Amino acid sequence: MKQAGRLAGIMITFIGAVLFSTKAILVKLAFRDVKIDVVSLLALRMFFSMPFFLLAAWWSAGDKNVQLTRQDWFKVVVLGLMGYYVSSWFDFEGLQYISAGLERLILFLYPSFTALINFIFYKQVLGKRQLWALILTYIGIAIAYYGEFNLDAANQNFLLGSIFVFICSVTYAIYMAGAGRMVPKVGVTRFTAYAMLSATLGIFIHFSCTHPVTDLHLTGSMWKYGLLLAVFATVLPSFLISAGMKRIGSNNAAIVSSIGPVSTIIQANIFLGEKMHAGQIIGTILVIAGVLLIGWKTSPAG
Repeated sequence: MKQAGRLAGIMITFIGAVLFSTKAILVKLAFRDVKIDVVSLLALRMFFSMPFFLLAAWWSAGDKNVQLTRQDWFKVVVLGLMGYYVSSWFDFEGLQYISAGLERLILFLYPSFTALINFIFYKQVLGKRQLWALILTYIGIAIAYYGEFNLDAANQNFLLGSIFVFICSVTYAIYMAGAGRMVPKVGVTRFTAYAMLSATLGIFIHFSCTHPVTDLHLTGSMWKYGLLLAVFATVLPSFLISAGMKRIGSNNAAIVSSIGPVSTIIQANIFLGEKMHAGQIIGTILVIAGVLLIGWKTSPAG
């Protein structure tokens, strides 16, 4: 892979990760300001996202060079449900109980799970720079997590929220590993659109089974948070992450995306008033070092 294309992939993934990191902030603000439950907020997020993905699906359907088999369709649907329905549900549940900064730190255990899945199922070996990048990012995340634990340990639901987000990181890793294989075959736009529409259907079914439609009263604040979650924390980053993954591979995309905790911690401090501590600062430096290290990789992405 040429250096320019790889660097472009890194930058695209970086921007997507920063946009994704706004999700936790917006969810916490919505819970605080709108008093909405998890499933309703998920449904609202996907309701506003759906037109964009329907348009993308229609636009990408004109590509007759890609013929999807039943097995391909099954994989796309399962990955979409896993990455943006199951994973999002656990994530939103966890955000009810823990801080946005902690949520992002736990969630970013997923690069190691992605690498493990790739190694076990696809025999994809990590290069030395990837290993060092993982080591740096995870030491950083561990230090920051320890400081956050000491700060918020009195929270009775701390462990429950952490478990929810941990499960989210596992299911999202499954999505990342599978998407890394399907995107080159299906195409970035088509894969992202179909996967997100599959997740949308799953969320709508969940909502219809647990809520009457009248529960979703669209106030002005709901419109605001729904649109922000849909456009800036869902639609744009999902396409950017998929495009970056195509250029640099799922392992590298997962590692570059570890800038997410840094972005979330800073935003949480500004918009939510969450305190920053020494562990977060040290962890942030190490995470950035890991991201820079993967950016200097000169061999083809694994």
